[in-house]
Amino acid sequence: MSRILILGGTGHTGRLITRYLLEYSEAAVTIATRHTDKAQALAEELNQQYSGLRAAVVYADAADVESLRAAFRDQTLVVVAAPTTVNAEIVVHAALETCVDYLDVQLGTKKFLLLQSLAGEIEHAERCFITEAGFHPGLPSALVRYAAANLDTIESAITAGYLNMGKDLPYTEAVDELIESFKGYQGQVYKNNQWTKTSSFETRKIDFGGDIGWKHCYSMFFEELRPLSEIYPSLKDIGFYMSESHWVTDWVIMPVTWLWLKVMPHAVRPIGKFLWWGMGTFHKPPYRVELQIQASGFKDEQMAKVHAAVAHPDGYELTAIPVVATLLQYLDGSARKPGLWLMGHFVEPIRLMKDMEKMGVQFMTSIQ
Repeated sequence: MSRILILGGTGHTGRLITRYLLEYSEAAVTIATRHTDKAQALAEELNQQYSGLRAAVVYADAADVESLRAAFRDQTLVVVAAPTTVNAEIVVHAALETCVDYLDVQLGTKKFLLLQSLAGEIEHAERCFITEAGFHPGLPSALVRYAAANLDTIESAITAGYLNMGKDLPYTEAVDELIESFKGYQGQVYKNNQWTKTSSFETRKIDFGGDIGWKHCYSMFFEELRPLSEIYPSLKDIGFYMSESHWVTDWVIMPVTWLWLKVMPHAVRPIGKFLWWGMGTFHKPPYRVELQIQASGFKDEQMAKVHAAVAHPDGYELTAIPVVATLLQYLDGSARKPGLWLMGHFVEPIRLMKDMEKMGVQFMTSIQ
């Protein structure tokens, strides 16, 4: 039986990943946390709900390498669901030393560069390391690959996100990580067969359809987008764009957030709470998180367009579900391969969409 350890298993995303793994796989799940009392209560609840007594608890502190080595022992794969990028080097090396596979649900330039520097060692050790898993990053490149699988030749792949999570979602440390990522914000896109400057950004008006409609969107760069131009040489345009929200958030909250972060870069928590307050106070329905792709190319020697979208009312769910759908391919051996992989390039995209749909994600697609 495969054993999956969830580092940060009592957190909001970690809990969801644990539940979905127990429901949709036969893997045993170990909840790794500093707060074992709370975790033990969760494990008992899960063992009553799901068959096989497959939930267990272990103490682990991401800043303590000895606790990590002890926790990782006898595990198959470690899922880093805690926003522990500050301790990324400790966690990654502990995984290599204990010969376990690895997946992280994190966005961080330093973490990504660290993993890149260890790519040769990871492959030599025949370990499978998957990084930047979840909603975004994670799904944008998977959607591009989904569109490409439905075309003979793909020439344009524009992905866009709509983020309106409503008023009741709790503040978690994942928001701190989001604010940290703002420090290294890049907005370049692949346009007319070349990447724009890292200091540049683009705007587009994109039709999300239905009750969302047309939105002004702003470019945002993810590392998972970069390899796509080499994988699909026919691509001329690639980009990810984030939708506008409420005018108060766009023109007051966000500018204050950027200025505050520039003046006080270490005030991550108060800045994050300010942004979260603005998003929960001023946004109006429809409340959901959506990611879509509008792609074009050729099919049977004729011009064709592929439109696909994934959506869920809860952004934390739309982070956990792609992770578990990815792990289903890992667990059955169809996707596992040694090396360092971005989630969106690791998975088989058509199956990913089908499995996410089974777990409650709304998936819409059309080919014209």
